[in-house]
Amino acid sequence: MSTRWYPIYQRGNPQLRVFLPNFWLKLVRPANEQPPNVVQFACSMEMTRHDVKNYLEKIYNVPVVNVRTRIALGGTKRDLVLGYITKEEDTKYAYVTLPRTKQFTFPDIFPTDAKQKIEDDKKSLEDAKKNHKKFLDKNKDRPGTPGWFSI
Repeated sequence: MSTRWYPIYQRGNPQLRVFLPNFWLKLVRPANEQPPNVVQFACSMEMTRHDVKNYLEKIYNVPVVNVRTRIALGGTKRDLVLGYITKEEDTKYAYVTLPRTKQFTFPDIFPTDAKQKIEDDKKSLEDAKKNHKKFLDKNKDRPGTPGWFSI
């Protein structure tokens, strides 16, 4: 099931040959709310539910209770000028159920402190107000500039 090319065998020079499958899994944040013990993956179209289960159990030592798969059809688009239709690739999703004792939560890669964010927003707003006031004061007495107060 591998499409990788390997060098041709030459007598007298034994070569290490490792045949890897073209399977891949990508962790996906689900669009809809899922139970805490369900994890969603995007996987290659050739993978079956048994392949997904074996992949996770053998490579990552993740206990798997159940696997459900679905194929999401890719969208179609019509070119307005030339009139031809293009179709995006279909995607296969695998929903992996872990044991009830296990829970999966996405890691918080960019932790933000709410108070710090509010303070930064207030500071940037004050800076913008101050710069705008400076701009208005600089151009206030300039003749011939359009504005609300040029009478």
